[in-house]
Amino acid sequence: MADVRLTGVTKRFGTTEVLKSIDLEIADGEFLVFVGPSGCGKSTLLRTIAGLEELDGGEIAIGGRPVNDLSPSARGIAMVFQSYALYPHMNVYENMAFGLKLAKHDKAEIDRRVRGAAETLNITDYLDRKPKALSGGQRQRVAIGRAIVREPQVFLFDEPLSNLDAALRVRMRYEFASLHERLKTTMVYVTHDQVEAMTLADRIVVLNAGRIEQVGRPMELYERPRNLFVAEFIGSPKMNLLPAEIVSASATGATVRTAAGESIRVQVDAAGAAPGDTVTLGIRPEHLALAGAGDGLTATVTFVETLGHATYAYLTAGETALTVLLPGHARPAAGETLRLDVPAGQAHLFDADGHAFPRP
Repeated sequence: MADVRLTGVTKRFGTTEVLKSIDLEIADGEFLVFVGPSGCGKSTLLRTIAGLEELDGGEIAIGGRPVNDLSPSARGIAMVFQSYALYPHMNVYENMAFGLKLAKHDKAEIDRRVRGAAETLNITDYLDRKPKALSGGQRQRVAIGRAIVREPQVFLFDEPLSNLDAALRVRMRYEFASLHERLKTTMVYVTHDQVEAMTLADRIVVLNAGRIEQVGRPMELYERPRNLFVAEFIGSPKMNLLPAEIVSASATGATVRTAAGESIRVQVDAAGAAPGDTVTLGIRPEHLALAGAGDGLTATVTFVETLGHATYAYLTAGETALTVLLPGHARPAAGETLRLDVPAGQAHLFDADGHAFPRP
């Protein structure tokens, strides 16, 4: 196992800078997940660690050893891609053993590694099968097994579950978590699915336009997003955001007025704000609740999704769209007006530049 250190990592394609001086430390044995929208640079960053892309600036070190000038095979890494890329004419055993044969390991060592990986992944019964006789999840296990047999210091995963159906992705998330628990090896994982990130990661790196927006544990990003980008990206459904202005502010809280003239109290350190400042009020769908006649938001129901265990109501408050998570038995009707309570301790506030006011 090994730690990974990125210092000033920069990558350009032509005149486009896709990675902009990335600094990041990945601890030995950590499961780190890169997330971000398409084109944010997360796969490119993974490929620079693997050595599949040359850097235009900065340094990458694995296990304390600079690897900029080393080939992928010499970096002590193994990579699993979105595509399984299995050889159709080889059975599972041969697919997993192929790289070791090229590296000229002896037969006994190859057999030990292949069978050990197969046992870890519960695919021992499939070693004689060809890829066409396997399900999508089984093929992905074989691709992972092909990486495991290399006994790398670092595993790199590039959206490995995106080709699987929804039910199988849930199962494979559990298997990835179990695999990391058994192997204790450093793992770096790229996904566009923030549910995967929240359930798998020790820490999440949120990328946007080639820069790191925030790094932290999943609940840290959920509860204390640094800015509007992270607030919207982390959480499903995404955070509700309403334009507002400061009415009063102090180090212990702020009162804001929405475009509809409703006053909302937020528990944040707003000592640097002043009455009249433009801000954005943020509240997650699961933190809104049906309220009485007290302070809160008034919104009109436009559409309802009933899921059994929960109900999602989609509403409008003036020109702002809102989502609220309600109990499964709730049945608001389209056109109905609802009063929604905004808990002061769970609301977020962002300044005109999109930076979050600190929460206590």
